[in-house]
Amino acid sequence: MFENFDWIGAMRSSPVMIIILFCSVMTLGFAMERVIYYTKRRGNPDGVLASAIIAVRGGNREEAVRILNATSHPLGPVASEMLRSADLPPEAVEEKLQIALSEQRMELERNLGFLGTMGNTAPLIGLLGTVWGIMRAFHDMARTGSAGPSVVAAGVAEALFTTAAGLLVAVPAVMLYNHFVRRMGNLLTVAENHARTLRIETNTFRNAPHHGSRAA
Repeated sequence: MFENFDWIGAMRSSPVMIIILFCSVMTLGFAMERVIYYTKRRGNPDGVLASAIIAVRGGNREEAVRILNATSHPLGPVASEMLRSADLPPEAVEEKLQIALSEQRMELERNLGFLGTMGNTAPLIGLLGTVWGIMRAFHDMARTGSAGPSVVAAGVAEALFTTAAGLLVAVPAVMLYNHFVRRMGNLLTVAENHARTLRIETNTFRNAPHHGSRAA
């Protein structure tokens, strides 16, 4: 189908293809950066929560904070902030928790906007190249005075090349964007749920009567 198509010539003749090529390189770069980042932030939230609960039940809140700070999962900074403010009123603790979650969301969302933008705009850039190519094809036909089917088909095929290229950039960008958004939601949900579980354990231990205060 494309064995006789001049790919290099199409890229040289259409300035829009240069833009699409640049967008594809940037999309690939940001996607790889996010893949590496999300892989590093995966961590082991269940194991970290269990260790932190053991430390809290043992009365060693500083050890629990140290355990939480050692993990790369968003649970670490969220739950450690909650533990450090555990002695504040409940409203203040809830506010600290929401602020910590918002900060983690900002880090997880970094560069996702570019992927979403490419998913929406790359087809439009390709369509612009198609319109540009069709206009140039008709201009060439008017200049040469030839409007045979082969000439028209070759010009239209070359013009549609940019639309196909734009879709090749947009489809993976949309898929990656949705994937990262889903993973971000899962990470933040686990972090919030585990942090609230640790908060309950902290309040339970703090309000429970200690052995040394029991009557003989």
